[in-house]
Amino acid sequence: MRLHRFIGNFDFENERIRIEDSEIVKQIRNVLRLRSGDVAILSDGRLNEAEAKIINMEKDYLEMELLKRKRSESEPAVRATLYCSILKKENFEFVAQKATEVGISEIVPVVTARTVKTNLKQERLEKIVKEASEQSERGIVPKLESIMAFSEAIKYASQNHLNLFFDRSGEDIKKIISNLKIKDVKNAGIFIGPEGGWDDFEIETAKSAGFRIVSMGKLNFRAETAAIIGSYLAASIGA
Repeated sequence: MRLHRFIGNFDFENERIRIEDSEIVKQIRNVLRLRSGDVAILSDGRLNEAEAKIINMEKDYLEMELLKRKRSESEPAVRATLYCSILKKENFEFVAQKATEVGISEIVPVVTARTVKTNLKQERLEKIVKEASEQSERGIVPKLESIMAFSEAIKYASQNHLNLFFDRSGEDIKKIISNLKIKDVKNAGIFIGPEGGWDDFEIETAKSAGFRIVSMGKLNFRAETAAIIGSYLAASIGA
């Protein structure tokens, strides 16, 4: 049976853990209705995790006994960062959730020339990313950066070994990915434009920065679809 997973600021040094995080206590007690004797997986979001048994439940806290500690082996070999233009409505939240599920390690909201919506609810996004990490059994919680201007994001991405800039005019991404080896790419960036696409200056800026301009094929994807596919491909390099 699949065990429920909770990510928090847990310390695995002792044999017992006292959990006072109200969100986790509420989830365990009221939503999942776990009881004393039930077992769950606790993760500290830094690749450390443990199977733990509930031994005491009080109104504002619960105590768990550690049964088995281990290191998470679920994380992709490539640390992939998604640089995605802020999208209309709740589409960016959807992207953050699904990108987390497919293995992205960091999410950077970007304001581009054609970005329409320019604000996000940071706290809500962080909650969505955390819950998606738990659901998909991640060993970490992806880092959610503050909103960056396009020029800032280009500079920030210069640390990556590879940056893939998605535009229909680019090379076939399948050919590029198939020729990559994990030893050559430890960090990868994926750039996804807004609903209206990149403007010419942004494409030329990416080329000048040494980014690979890539296409996902002949079909025209919605921005959120491209973001999820691109995230998966980048996180899967060398797999």
